[in-house]
Amino acid sequence: MRDITPYKLAGDTMEWSMTIAPGADCIQGLRWSTMQIYSVSVAEKPANGELVLVGPGFRYYAKSDFSGTDSFTLVVVGKNRHEEGTSTLQITISGPKAPVLVSAVDRAQ
Repeated sequence: MRDITPYKLAGDTMEWSMTIAPGADCIQGLRWSTMQIYSVSVAEKPANGELVLVGPGFRYYAKSDFSGTDSFTLVVVGKNRHEEGTSTLQITISGPKAPVLVSAVDRAQ
């Protein structure tokens, strides 16, 4: 994931994004060194992949014919630096951009 910054667990909403190839999967933890996670739940499921919660994290599996974007929302409850709270993580998944194909035409024939 790009630009991962710790969330505060105090009512904030974080937006994360990642790129994943069709048929690939990605696992991501949701805890930092100052954070204790009590629970993680799915508020909105992805439409183009499968999401499995793994302890204080998740694993996302992209469909083999996946292209475009997908998203899901998690709710995380816990304690960060002695402050209890809940945060919402909105995660957007993008398929890799198609390579640019360049072809040369030989007009000297």
